[in-house]
Order: sequence, then structure tokens, then C-alpha cells
Amino acid sequence: MESRYTINKQFMEMTGYYDRNGKLCALVTETGMTFIVDKSPLEIIRDNIVCIGYDLKGATKTARSLLGNIYNCPILVNPIDRIVIFPTLSPKHSECVWYNPVHIKRTRSLNRQTIILYSNGRTKLIRNKLAAFNCKIKQAEQLEDMTKL
Repeated sequence: MESRYTINKQFMEMTGYYDRNGKLCALVTETGMTFIVDKSPLEIIRDNIVCIGYDLKGATKTARSLLGNIYNCPILVNPIDRIVIFPTLSPKHSECVWYNPVHIKRTRSLNRQTIILYSNGRTKLIRNKLAAFNCKIKQAEQLEDMTKL
């Protein structure tokens, strides 16, 4: 278990994970490994954004002003490395999964669910409908494009 985590270019996804004491931690998947961080996903995101010099509310407000007042909007967590992540549910929900669209190479539908093919060759089946998930990917890509210097 890691005590802290910096979101980097290998970051693929992150979700909430309750440890054996019932504490909400984060299950982080990078291209080469999966591990647990002793902070919630929102704490990790907040810490990463603060290290760059702004806060989560400001990042969310900026994303909404650029993309429109959308729910569960993507967030630019690292403007230097151009890392934008997006949530599947409300960020406050413990089952929310945060994805990095850069590592999502293909999506396809299977029984009203979505299969994700990652850049490292792994696949994952999620409960989201394909059209809704692809819309979230597109919004994240638009935010990344709109915030280029």
C-alpha cells in the first residue's frame, strides 16, 4: 500500500476501495501494475491539483466554463503533462471510476455494457452504455484540446 500517489502518464484508471478496516482508499491501475493508495480517489486528485498550484473547485469550474454545465465533467489534473481524467459517476460516490482517455484505445458494446480496450492490451467490461461512455471520453479530449497553450 502506497501512502501517496502522483498521477502520471502511465495512469489508466482509479476507483474507490475499502480496506479491511473500512477506510476508503484508492485502487490505482497504471499500464504495468495495480496497487492501493492509502487515500481516497478525491484526495489523490485534490493533492495532485494543489501541487500544481490550483484547487479542485477551480479545475471543475474551468472545465464547466469551457464545456458547458455538464455533470461529472472531466478535470485537467496536470497541465504540464496534459493529463485529463473523467469520472463515471459523481466524484463523491465511492464506486466512481476515474479514467485517463489517453489509454483507452477502443470501446465496443456488449449487452448494453461497454468493453474497454486499453493501450497495454487489457480489456475491461463496465456497466456504462457505450454511447454515454464515449461521450465522456470525447468531453475529456475536448477539454484537453481547449486547454492547450
